[in-house]
Amino acid sequence: MRLDRYQDNIYYHEVETPTYPLLEFNLYTLALAGKIIDVVKYEKLDILHVHYAIPHAISGFLAREILNGDSPVKLVTTLHGTDITLVGMEPSFHPLVKFSLERSDAVTAVSGHLMEKTRQSFDIEQPIHVIPNFVDTKLYRREECPQLARQLHADGDEAVLMHVSNFRAVKRVQDCIRILAEVKKKVKAKLVLVGDGPDRSDAERLARELGVFDCVRFLGKQSALPEILSTADIFLLPSQQESFGLSALEAMACEVPVVATNIGGIPEVVRHGETGYVAELGDVERMARYCIELLTNPKKHAAFRASARKRAVEQFDIDLIVPQYEALYQQVSTVG
Repeated sequence: MRLDRYQDNIYYHEVETPTYPLLEFNLYTLALAGKIIDVVKYEKLDILHVHYAIPHAISGFLAREILNGDSPVKLVTTLHGTDITLVGMEPSFHPLVKFSLERSDAVTAVSGHLMEKTRQSFDIEQPIHVIPNFVDTKLYRREECPQLARQLHADGDEAVLMHVSNFRAVKRVQDCIRILAEVKKKVKAKLVLVGDGPDRSDAERLARELGVFDCVRFLGKQSALPEILSTADIFLLPSQQESFGLSALEAMACEVPVVATNIGGIPEVVRHGETGYVAELGDVERMARYCIELLTNPKKHAAFRASARKRAVEQFDIDLIVPQYEALYQQVSTVG
């Protein structure tokens, strides 16, 4: 989320990380704790809500302990996945993550899968509240006239497959290229890749090797996602790890069926055979068949589009999820 316009009651406090020649390591965690102390004291905060156990929950804990008595504050920690499944599993970080969770006044996870993974990996006994990610369905909705934008990267009779990510290895962007190569054997199609990152050059090279480079559009980092998603026919998410799959939810809100891997929290978002399809990790051929099935059956594709939008609105709209956080704040503030 970016503060691209003025929003009442939202304030930004930048953490300035000092550097000293004698101390050749990153002081961000400590600088953040110091900034939290300052903001809590002078802005009279009651609750500190941090995202990711490492490093933010640790910084929040330090600040709360230092403030104890002078400006008591509650600590709520939200887990998003990387802090549990990747960084948190490093032997040197594991005890820190466990400590930060046990010292939080409340812990939330963005999916049931992540909640169970956290319990198993860190032997956490305290409640972990599942509050899913959300989407503003008033903002993320299919544009009425996306045809002009669509024509910039696809001809009128070509289907548009789309993927949005940070192009890290875990996103398996190359699988999107392979899916396109299979789909093109049956259907005229283009692949639009939105984002950038370390795997982009490998994706470009693979597209050339498979002879589909002319059918792939690399848009780079973009902020106008609702308009771009409105040009898509199918959204691809072949990740090897996803605690939730927010990009899939944003696509669904724009009436784009999703073809994804049956990984992590994705099945909690994408309903197989209703709002899209899920397949086993790396099963490019099956995912391509699912795409072809939807693209060659307009009636089914229209039904999936409607179901995708309906699920986003009825289960994950911002107006449904934010009150769950507000209720948790009320609960935390009345304890102790």
